[in-house]
Amino acid sequence: MTEYEILLLLDPDLDEARQEEVVVRTRELVEHSGGSWDLHDVWGRRKLAYEIAHKGDGIYHLLHFTCDADTLDEISRVLRIDDAVMRHMATRRIQGSPARPVAVGAPTREDGDIAPEIEEEEE
Repeated sequence: MTEYEILLLLDPDLDEARQEEVVVRTRELVEHSGGSWDLHDVWGRRKLAYEIAHKGDGIYHLLHFTCDADTLDEISRVLRIDDAVMRHMATRRIQGSPARPVAVGAPTREDGDIAPEIEEEEE
């Protein structure tokens, strides 16, 4: 069995129950095949770099699990035909990678304090 992660990009118009339904379906596929579920990290709503289906935002979910290649193929097939999933990307996890990755967020307060100083220097 191999460790994988999937980054799901879900439709921003979905309610919490429908989002959870997509994740639970994926978890059931992993567990019914003898795999193990390791992590579900909700990154939340993020602005997209470009619109997908006339939507500028998306809701991100990161899933970590262990399964065989056939199960991953089935999960990808199910996610591809689900209308709630705008995009998904499955990748193999690297040995020794951190268990809980950090999502890139808004600038920290320190970054916000530095920005006005830079603007003043440019003037």
